[in-house]
Amino acid sequence: MKKWLSSILFAMLLLLAWQIIYTLGTGVLGWWKSYAMPSPLGVVESLGKMLGNGTLWKATAYSLRRVVLGFVISLVVGTLLGILISSSDYFNRNLKPFLNGVQSLPSVCWVPFAILWFGLGEASILFVIVIGSTFSVSLAIENAIRTVPPIYIKAAQTMGAGKRQLYLSVIWPAALPGVLAGLKQSWSFAWRALMSGEVMSAYVGLGYTLMSGRDLADINQVTGVMLVIILVGVLVDKAVFSNLERRVLKKRGL
Repeated sequence: MKKWLSSILFAMLLLLAWQIIYTLGTGVLGWWKSYAMPSPLGVVESLGKMLGNGTLWKATAYSLRRVVLGFVISLVVGTLLGILISSSDYFNRNLKPFLNGVQSLPSVCWVPFAILWFGLGEASILFVIVIGSTFSVSLAIENAIRTVPPIYIKAAQTMGAGKRQLYLSVIWPAALPGVLAGLKQSWSFAWRALMSGEVMSAYVGLGYTLMSGRDLADINQVTGVMLVIILVGVLVDKAVFSNLERRVLKKRGL
């Protein structure tokens, strides 16, 4: 209970500081125009309006549907790549540096390719999500497998475990905490990649709503959507990945 109260108090202090900065900057000191600086009240009013007409609910639903589908594809492809890299010295030496390099590219770099190859539609957004998170998944899988204590593998091989049994019963369970930690980061890559795709080619979604606020010169709508993007990303991380990671660690007495 104390933690909740402390978090609420901290949020209220942030809002108060925001309001003070807005009032001083737009009214007292005149540093910027009121339309160029979002205010807490203006953001709340904008969010209330979007909630009332259903725009925000629809945008969030579309964005979540896209990112879930894209992330599932990234999990499948990235897991296969990660296992391939971890099980082959040749691919570890040659493919892993390439994936590290490609992963450093911002997702927005892939948007022109997505539009040229798939047009302005759902497929192009899905492509940006997949390309933006797959390599992060594969590197997380490879790193988690690589950090499994060698004694586990040697002990299993001594007991006659085959390659398939070694992966399913020894390597994968031992690597699971590291895999989950890596997937948390991969999820953030997928979520950011989604926004890169939506601001360019979507007709509905949080990214599209963000750009719509920009086109209307509504800084409060832009800020409100940004806060929703942050909130959804944090909630999914806490409700899914952090929860799974906590359960796995607790089960292992950590």
